[in-house]
Amino acid sequence: MGVLRKTYHAGYGPQCMKAVILAAGEGTRLEPLTAVRPKPMLPVANKPLLEYVVEAAAEAGIDEIVIVVGYKRERIQNHFGDGDDWGVDIEYVLQEKQLGTGHAILQVEDVVGDEFVVLNGDLIMGSESVERLVRRREATGNTVMSVIRSRQPSAYGVVELDGDTVVSVVEKPPEHTQPSNLINAGAYAFDRSIFDAIRETDSPGEQAITDTLSRIAGHGDIEGVRFEGQWLDVSHLWDLLSVNGRILDHMAAADHPSVSVHESAVVSDNCVVGPDTYVRANATVLPGVSLGANVEVGSNAVVSNSVVFADATIEPGAVVRDCIVGENATVGENATVSGGDTDIVVNGNHYENVRLGGVVGDNADLGGGVTVSPGTVIGNGTTVATGASVSGRIESNATVRRG
Repeated sequence: MGVLRKTYHAGYGPQCMKAVILAAGEGTRLEPLTAVRPKPMLPVANKPLLEYVVEAAAEAGIDEIVIVVGYKRERIQNHFGDGDDWGVDIEYVLQEKQLGTGHAILQVEDVVGDEFVVLNGDLIMGSESVERLVRRREATGNTVMSVIRSRQPSAYGVVELDGDTVVSVVEKPPEHTQPSNLINAGAYAFDRSIFDAIRETDSPGEQAITDTLSRIAGHGDIEGVRFEGQWLDVSHLWDLLSVNGRILDHMAAADHPSVSVHESAVVSDNCVVGPDTYVRANATVLPGVSLGANVEVGSNAVVSNSVVFADATIEPGAVVRDCIVGENATVGENATVSGGDTDIVVNGNHYENVRLGGVVGDNADLGGGVTVSPGTVIGNGTTVATGASVSGRIESNATVRRG
């Protein structure tokens, strides 16, 4: 464990309740996007996922934050620095090997006080939820675990309550055995006893905090606090699109003084556009679109329900629907990503009827007239030749030729 930075506001010290944000993981299910950036730095409405978590903690009145970093940590540290832009002090603790959330929490043992909050760096929740967590901890002195209702509880850790007491925590149980529709919402309030509890837990493989919570649940000293309102999880590539749309639905329309939109182009209100972006003549940017900084949308192009990373180019006449376009990628003239629902296999798991027109990896280059079938994932640095049709998963740095 290495402490990479440590400062405190005047008048505060290590006994104050800090927020610990877990942001060391890679997120392999989101490849190829996470091959060059940690999962918490994936952009949603032109802000990294992790930035929403930092803002929620700050708005809840927490002004000292510890971020546990590991995989490609420079991307996180360069963006957040010392936290001054968010009105907080940020320090960084290094998890050298990503051995699970329980192991990550152990890394902060020397830099937190008697009580602290733990948040996941890739789960967006409102500041009111963080406040509820803190208030419950202050009121009861018990370990507090956040829970939320889910339509798909078997995809998460299912939590059973007796009143407000956590009776059991079962990680991803079969649907016919799940004890409730409440899931672990990934936010906790602990005291220092959690460190010994983690060490005493025999965890096969990675050391997950849910293993510890499952072991000690039922002793009567873990309380569940129910979250309502915003709770957004990005577990798969298509989640990035749906979460982006949810965030945009609640954002007010903003002026973009450094954006150049041709008078004949249309940019819907339900969009966010980064600085130094160009939308050319007769182009149409429909709802649910985030255009990053220095993006160009060519004349007569159509973009809808898509996340376009910084420095990408959508060339004239291209149609891009339900798509993620990576940083510095190019979608060629008259290329088509038609969008729609599809079935996808990720790490051997089959997912039906997910909305994902395609993913164009960072620095990938789609030539003119390329057709991308729904669910296609094109790796980073891959070149697809003019007129080719592509489907499935294409590895990074490949060359796909027509025919």
